[in-house]
Formats: sequence, structure tokens, C-alpha cells
Amino acid sequence: MAADIDWASLGFGYVKTPYRYVSNFKDGKWDEGGLTEDDKVVITECAGVLQYAQQVFEGLKAYTTVDGRIVTFRPDLNAERMVTSAKRLEIPPFPAERFLEAVDEVVWANRDYVPPYGSGASLYLRPYLFGSSAVIGVKPANEFQFRLFATPVGPYFKGGVKPITIRVSDFDRAAPRGTGHIKAGLNYAMSLHAIVDAHNCGFDENMYLDPASRTFVEETGGANFLFVTKDKRVVTPLSDSILPSITRRSLCYVAEKYLGLKVENRPVRLDELQDFAECGLCGTAAVISPVGKINDHGKEIAFPSGMEKMGEVTQQLYDTLTGIQLGKIKAPDGWIREIKK
Repeated sequence: MAADIDWASLGFGYVKTPYRYVSNFKDGKWDEGGLTEDDKVVITECAGVLQYAQQVFEGLKAYTTVDGRIVTFRPDLNAERMVTSAKRLEIPPFPAERFLEAVDEVVWANRDYVPPYGSGASLYLRPYLFGSSAVIGVKPANEFQFRLFATPVGPYFKGGVKPITIRVSDFDRAAPRGTGHIKAGLNYAMSLHAIVDAHNCGFDENMYLDPASRTFVEETGGANFLFVTKDKRVVTPLSDSILPSITRRSLCYVAEKYLGLKVENRPVRLDELQDFAECGLCGTAAVISPVGKINDHGKEIAFPSGMEKMGEVTQQLYDTLTGIQLGKIKAPDGWIREIKK
């Protein structure tokens, strides 16, 4: 029976669901893990995650398709990225095949909380890994916990899509050989002050530049950039300190294979932004958030796509990718994983 939720008024926040998955790493191995109804995390006050931020996470969604199936979108890439993130922070990776099994189990157990097709809502999944044993010296923990919970979320743009205004930030997001390429909580913690400051100054987001020269575009606190040139080429910034967004990679594939557009993944200079026709932010939550203006210390860069709606190419990319996710458009092999008992 479907959960008693007003899907139309659902926001983008946490709603407790009945089941989550937990597995513990101890004595050099992961236990068999399983579902639990207990949503409380009990750890020592000296846990590695609390003392030295030894934690990584992922984010993905489950959807109800047009033909009534429950599916997830490219969860194998989330599993692979979490392995990469874990290794960088000296966390024993949770095996990719077990990650997928955990996703299947949690979604199926909470299937009554997967929003219906057409609601614009989805079931957001948050897998995370953290050091759970006591650590007082600066070193990795020796015990860890993997958890995965689900929460239904409403559409990212409740009142319809409106282009946002962002600023070029004076803060740096990541060091050239740091942790910008992995999905760790510590990367997001450092962005919190910057985003609050941006909001206080009247902007929706920050554009971070490369910290070495501050001349190349990197990403925002939680999304990759995607630009469209005036001759309809799709351009995404290339840097070793950008998180490899699954949504961005998927949009680039869609641009090339479905829409027949030329795609370039290359360094993007700050001084060439004025030459682009469209700009968007790519991520799991919104798929694409259109950007209408960028403020570079008082100098305003206004994209021809304007402040009223998505640009033409951005809209085509959004419609095609969401069509694939919802089963309205045939997906490439391996992109859609159906959840069933």
C-alpha cells in the first residue's frame, strides 16, 4: 500500500522511511549486513568520523517509470565512485556488488514510499561509509560502518524551473592534489560558509575557480558545470579536482548519442564565459539547474538564454535524460536497474 503522503506538496528534505541497510567492518572484513528498522547510529564519542571526518557518501534516486516499474539510474557508477572515494580516505571499500544489493533491498523494502509516476517526486537514496572505532591519534579508524537510507523527496524546483544567479567565489573549493575528485563530507563542510555567504549577498550559488591560477572554472559546491556554445556545442570543465558527476557524464552521452551534438570536456577559462549561450549545473537533485547570470566581482555575465526559462539545448538535454530515467525514452544498455523481489 502506498504511503500516506501528499506527493504534490513534498519538499526536498528528510522523511523517515521504515527500513535502512547496515553493515559493519571489523577484524578486516565486512559482515553480512542487512535491513533494520532502527534509524539511530550509535558510536563511540571518539569515533574516527567525529574526530577526523573519515567519511564518504553517495546520492542517487529510485523512480516509478511510465509503465509502473521501480528503477534506479546507473547505480553501478555510484558504487564505483564510492570505492574510489573510500580508498582516498583509507576506508575499506564496501564491495560494489554488495552496494547494488543494498540499494535493491532498501528500495524494495520501502517501495510504498517510491512516489508515483507523474508526481515529479522520487525516492532519494543516501549510502554512506564512516569510521566508527575510537581514534585519538591522527590515523585511520580500524572499524567502519556502511549505511544506506531512503527518503522520498519532491521535485527540486517546486514552482517550476527558473534560472539562477551565481557568483564567482573568493573561496577555494579544493586543492589541486587534494580531495575534490571524491565524494566526501569534508568537501561539503568547507563549502557551507561560502554558500551561506553567497545567499547573504543575494546569490544562489558559488562558482569555484582553480585554486592555482584562479583562471579556470571548476564546479559549484555540489554540482558540475555544463555550458552550451552559440553553435550548440556542449562544453564541460576538465580538472583533476572536480567530482566526476554521474549526471554530467550521462548528459554528455545524451548530447552526443541522442541529440547529435558535439561534446567537449576541456579546461574552461573564466574569460570565455561571455562567449557561451547557455549554462547549467548538473547533479542528482535537479538534473540540470539553469544559470541565467554569473557575477564576477561586479561584472555581470548574462547568458542569451535569459532568466525566464532553460535554454533550448539545456531543455533538450533535461527532457531526454529525465525521459530515459522515467522509461519514456529507451535507455542505453545498463543504465536502468529495475527493482523487484
